[in-house]
Amino acid sequence: MSLRIAQPVLHALSTGRAVVALESTVVTHGLPRPRNLALARRLEAAVREAGAMPATVGVLDGVVEVGLTDDAIVRLAEDDHADKASLWNLPALAARRANAGTTVAATLYAAARAGIRVFATGGIGGVHDRPFDESADLPALARYPVLTVCSGPKSILDAAGTLERLETYGVSVVGYRSDRLAGFVVPLTDLPLPARVDTPAEAAAVLDARRDLGMDGAVVLSNPVSEGVSPQRFEAWLDEARRGLAAEGVRGRDTTPYLLARLAEVSGGATLEANLRLLEENARLAAAVARDLTEGAASGALGVAAGGAR
Repeated sequence: MSLRIAQPVLHALSTGRAVVALESTVVTHGLPRPRNLALARRLEAAVREAGAMPATVGVLDGVVEVGLTDDAIVRLAEDDHADKASLWNLPALAARRANAGTTVAATLYAAARAGIRVFATGGIGGVHDRPFDESADLPALARYPVLTVCSGPKSILDAAGTLERLETYGVSVVGYRSDRLAGFVVPLTDLPLPARVDTPAEAAAVLDARRDLGMDGAVVLSNPVSEGVSPQRFEAWLDEARRGLAAEGVRGRDTTPYLLARLAEVSGGATLEANLRLLEENARLAAAVARDLTEGAASGALGVAAGGAR
């Protein structure tokens, strides 16, 4: 078995309860111990408090688990050798029965396989400043029909290039109570968005409309962090972090974890605090959207039944 859905998640989906998928690279690669475990538990609690069921996704012994138990999350959080699972390496991880945290791309895949329609993360991957370095998150967003609540692309990325690539792939990028793209730990970029919604119900309606049109791919709901850092301060910190990146010769998939960790260090923890804040805010918003999706489906089913009875 390569993918397993936890019984509580299966039951929630079968009974029409709202479910929100959560990634696990924040546990395996995002924070040092014990903050990584505390954050994973806090995000699950935030989803529950907002009226939905959390389904944290991870890879254990080569199996993609949708709805990790607390013991399983602890296992990932304490595993020094846990890998980072994206779509390109997921088959190899499964074959060698490895443990791994799931990126946005791998979590989207698992959520879509499980029938979960809403996913909460911090920032999506995208276009880097180096030629040809683009995240596998982008084609995954183009493929899997899951509403993804995020605070835009990670601030270390080329936000304009990422937005252009999403447009090319036909991904619906929608601002939540904003007409501009969120900038991860920077609340807003200067990039205008083609669409805006102001309520979770309006966001849910966009995903339903995409499905009704027969379109694959995600809706990216750009949710600006309520309290972030200024663009000017961030750029100065990023310049310093990139100098370290070049000096140490870090490349490929290690680039993002290195830069985020270095940014937290040079900013005195300011970027980390903003990251933690936006993760929780996105989890709560995702739960609200998931509730509206399930309530809308229920009312639609009642309407069909009532119409049929006349």
